[in-house]
Parts: sequence; structure tokens; C-alpha cells
Amino acid sequence: MKKRIQKITGLMMVAALMLGLLAGCGNQEQEQTEVPEATQNQEAAVTEENEYVYEYEQELNIPDDNYRNYYEIFVGSFYDSDADGMGDFNGITEKLDYIQNLGFNGIWLMPIMPSPSYHKYDTTDYKAVDEKYGTMEDFRNLVDECHKRDIHIIIDFVVNHSSNEHPWFKEACAYLKTLGPEEEPNVNECPYVDYYHFTKDSQGSGYASVSGTDWKYEAVFYYTQPDLNWSNESLRKEMEDCIDFWVTDVGIDGFRVDAAAHFEENDTAYNTEVLSWIYQACKARNPEFYMVSEVWSAKSTIASYYESDTDSMFNFDAAQAEGKIIKTVNNGNVKAFVESMAGYEEEFGSVYPDYIDAPFITNHDMVRVANSLMSDESKLKMAAGLLMTMNGSPFVYYGEEIGMKSFGKEDENKRLPMQWSVADSTGMTEGPVGCEKNVEYTFPAADEQLKDPMSLLNYYKRAIRIRNENPEIARGHIEIVSALCDGKYAAITKAYDESTIGIVYNAGEEEITLNLTDTVLSEMNIRGYLTTDGSVVTLEEKSLTLPARSICILK
Repeated sequence: MKKRIQKITGLMMVAALMLGLLAGCGNQEQEQTEVPEATQNQEAAVTEENEYVYEYEQELNIPDDNYRNYYEIFVGSFYDSDADGMGDFNGITEKLDYIQNLGFNGIWLMPIMPSPSYHKYDTTDYKAVDEKYGTMEDFRNLVDECHKRDIHIIIDFVVNHSSNEHPWFKEACAYLKTLGPEEEPNVNECPYVDYYHFTKDSQGSGYASVSGTDWKYEAVFYYTQPDLNWSNESLRKEMEDCIDFWVTDVGIDGFRVDAAAHFEENDTAYNTEVLSWIYQACKARNPEFYMVSEVWSAKSTIASYYESDTDSMFNFDAAQAEGKIIKTVNNGNVKAFVESMAGYEEEFGSVYPDYIDAPFITNHDMVRVANSLMSDESKLKMAAGLLMTMNGSPFVYYGEEIGMKSFGKEDENKRLPMQWSVADSTGMTEGPVGCEKNVEYTFPAADEQLKDPMSLLNYYKRAIRIRNENPEIARGHIEIVSALCDGKYAAITKAYDESTIGIVYNAGEEEITLNLTDTVLSEMNIRGYLTTDGSVVTLEEKSLTLPARSICILK
């Protein structure tokens, strides 16, 4: 059934999201233009002149805290500033306007420290940057430019293991080779021998051999990644010095702690103590420091790691192809989704009341969301909408906003070059050695999507904008409106700082109308909405009409 756009305040937004608009500051308010009712398209919020009409844009309201919208970047594949085929720090600096204008105010950089591998999850120096990405001066400049834009920058802290080419490990192995068959290592002769887990006892998988000796060392992930011994106080002093360098000297805003559940296998108490120690060392240097950790496990295990009293754990329950977000998009059961959101708040919050959830759809270790959702644009948009209405600090993997795909199971093909343009190769990287070349993508590159108000990229921008207009979305206490929940539609309220909003979801493939009478939403008005095809959400006499796969914010 055709619908007219509801006229509410006399002033209406014309959000023609063109490339030129996104070249400026991300916090600028867009121009307000009154649109005569007679010119409105009755089917959807797109005029005959192809302008996207959206009348609910609000002022930004972004508290200065650690609830942020994060953009995950693999530096080597993002943007190449010097045409050598490798993404670099200066390339990210050049693209900060792009990142900011999408509404992100946080960046997570995958490992940047020196490493012999392309992925750099095996560090050889904890107080330096890999020269392939640029100089330390380049990185410091990136940090400064982020801070000028109120963008927080966090980096991967890979301290479950080092590289087997790290000087600590090389010196320890060289020392072990000097020992006789019956001699035991002496930490007074070589302190580094206790920085790792060396043994002569017969061990199964997860151990590798020191060549030329009977010694073995723990390396759960790969033989080039020997596990560190966090029980050694000298190692902790080394790490405290590294923390001081990055937090105090360089001025980063946070760490993403890699493999946090593996400091000691199957020992949550030990691992949470290590996390707590790292966090307290960082907080002592910057009271506003933020830390998010990787605990790739079930929801109950993730909850137990909040006993470390650290900010965030990645929400793997919501992520991946079988996670709550993608599953909800595929089966349409958004009632179960809002119940999961409330469940996270209860379970995580009961362990650590000050937790900040860290939801995401996919990351660098996973098949991209476009693969899981078969490049269905409507589904990809709905997945983004679900993510951006969750509590906490959402993380978006670079390229997810333009529907990039991955290819196969190889990690290299999950970290392909960011698609800036088809016509202009400026800044395009070559990607990791061995990655798929000449890939054909379903969706246009970023430059074309910026020009299209109905693109996936501009849906992300709208969704993040709505999040930045309404601090309740990230921070609010969730209550489910049971009377408005039934399978493919659901409603919740979020209360924060004496303000309450409503969020109503239609995850189905058909338009629905809900009667808000006698519910907590009955006196609220539309504050913003997300639709996948430009259709409008309307509210007339307490009847809320939601197009297929849409989300409405009420206040």
C-alpha cells in the first residue's frame, strides 16, 4: 500500500549524500531544507531528482567516554600513500576524513610492531613499528591527527606469544644449546630462558622442538609463535616498560589484547589475572585507557573473563556466520535477538557492572559477512542495523561497509585490498603476498557508493549517525516491550541518563503496522529510522508502520 511521507515539524532534511559532502568534517550538520509536500514521492523517501529525503536528522550527542564506534584496519591492505603496494600509516592519516565522516570515532589497528610475517601476530620488538608500514614518526603523526578529530586509536597487543625471531627467544635457544645432556637451565646465566615454556618432558601437540637439542617449547598456535611465560616477574617488568612506551610516550588510547584465553591453557583464573595486571598497568598511566580482549569462546566463558574488571570482551556470541546477528537476518527471529541483547546485559553486567560490550559481525579471522549473506544487499543492511543498535562499542572490519568479500579459508584472502575505486588506482594496495588477485566484487567501490544515497555504505553512515545522535543506544539499560514482540518484530526501550528511547524492529520481509497504544512507546514520536530500500517509517494515531527489514528509533 502506498504511503505519504509524514510531515511533522515543517522542516525536512534533504540528505543528498554525495561525495563532496563526505570530504568535510564528520561532525558538521547537514543543511536543512523545507521540502514541499507536493513534491514528495509517495512510495519511498527518494524524490524524482534522486535526492534521499529524510526528515529526522538530529544534532549529534556524543559523550566523551569509552563507548566508541570502532573501525578495524589491516594496515597493509588499507591505503598506500607512497605507491609501493603496501598500505601504511600515512595512508590511514590520508583517509581519516573518510573514517570520521562515516561516524567512526575509534580505530583498531591490527598488529603494527615488527614481525617476519605478513599478519604480524608474531612480534620481534615490542617497542617499535614495522618499517613496511612507515616510521615511528609517521605513526606518532597518525595518533596526533586522530586526536585532533577526537578519534581514539587502539593497537593490537600480541603478548600471549612472541615471534621465534624475537631476541629473547633466540638468546634463550642459543643458551639451551650450550647445556650438557644433564644440565638444567639457570636464569642467572640466561634470564630469557624463563620467558618461555621450555621442557624436556614428552609433550603432544602445541609444542615444538629447539633444533639440535632435546628441549621443546610451548607454541599452541604455530611453531613460529612461542608462548610467553606470564608467571615470570622479569617478563612482566619488560611488558610494563612496553606499556609505558605505548601509553605514556606514544599516547595510544587502548589495546586490543590478542589470544587472551591462552596465556595459560584452560585456566581462566590465571588468564583473568594477567588481563587485570595489563589493564591496571595501562590505567596507571592513563586513567581513561580502554582495553578490549579476544576471548573466542561461548557466552558464559566470555562472561567469566569480566572478572578481570577490564572494559570489554569481543562478543563472539553475536558474531560469525552462526552468530546472533547473521542468524537473525536469515531467520527473521528478531524477538530472539532482543532477548539475547538483554541477556548479554544481565550476564556480563552481573560479573562486571562497568563492562562495555564489544559486538561485531565479522573480523579478520572470519569469512566476511557478504559471503555469509550471499551479497544480499537488504540482508547486509539489516545486519548493520542490528549491530548499530546494540549496546557497547561496535567494531566494523574495513570494507564491510562496502560489502567486500573474502575468498576461501586462507587468512590472506580475508584481508584483501580495500576497494577505493575501480577507475582510479591511487592508494590501492597489492594485498598480502599470495592473496587472490583480480577479484570481482558484487558491490561498487567506495567512491561510487559515496555518490549513491541508497548504497550499503550510506546505510552504514545513517546507522552510525543515528547511534551518535542517541547515546542511549550504546549505554542504555534494556527493557523488552513484550506486547510488541512476536517472532519477526520486536521492541525494546533503552534508558540512560534520565532519558529513554524505544527501538522497534521488523526483521521480516513484509511491511507491518503495530499499535503502540497501552505500551511504554505510546507517547513517543519517531526520532529516526533505517530502511533498506528508501521506504519510510510512519506513525499515525499510535499506529507505527514499518517496511520490511526496518528499524525505528522513538523518543
